[in-house]
Amino acid sequence: MPEKKTLKKASKAKKEGKAPSTQAGEFIREEMHHIREGKHGARSSKQAVAIGLSKARRAGIDLKPPKKGKVSEKSRKNAQSAYEKGQKKEPISKMRSAARKKALKKEPREAASKTALSRQTRSAAKRKSASQRTLAAKKAVATKGPSRRSLTAKKAAASKGTRKPPLATKKKVMKRSPRKRSLAKRTTRTRTHL
Repeated sequence: MPEKKTLKKASKAKKEGKAPSTQAGEFIREEMHHIREGKHGARSSKQAVAIGLSKARRAGIDLKPPKKGKVSEKSRKNAQSAYEKGQKKEPISKMRSAARKKALKKEPREAASKTALSRQTRSAAKRKSASQRTLAAKKAVATKGPSRRSLTAKKAAASKGTRKPPLATKKKVMKRSPRKRSLAKRTTRTRTHL
């Protein structure tokens, strides 16, 4: 059962007119926190995301199951079942929930680590075409609003400022001929003596 805080955030996102996938993001975030806290584990980041999506569907989020051919038939049927139960607001079986928790406790906790999540994000992005990625970025910009956009831009500019400048000076020295390098050394020596 999802936490009240997560349900509240999801309902707020729905009132703001955000997409069902954005609402489901709250459930995925909750799942990652649970793994980090050690409540249970997951075999991979993909499984952790799938658990979060399933929770969202069971909570009544209007996140439609994937179309045929997008995922395996078993995953699609599970998503379909969770979606239908969530729309009907059917209660979750306590025995099944306990069995699920018991099984997940045996799984490792690395699925919610930063490296695992970045690897998962990169592999998911690779599956999309360049035009799809551009569309997603444009949609994100449109839904952010001016204040959030400016905040994000400032954050990006700050992160760029922390980068070290390229080592162009060292490369130039390496490209010089041995004679020129020795001349450069002599001139610096004479300057220090003066």
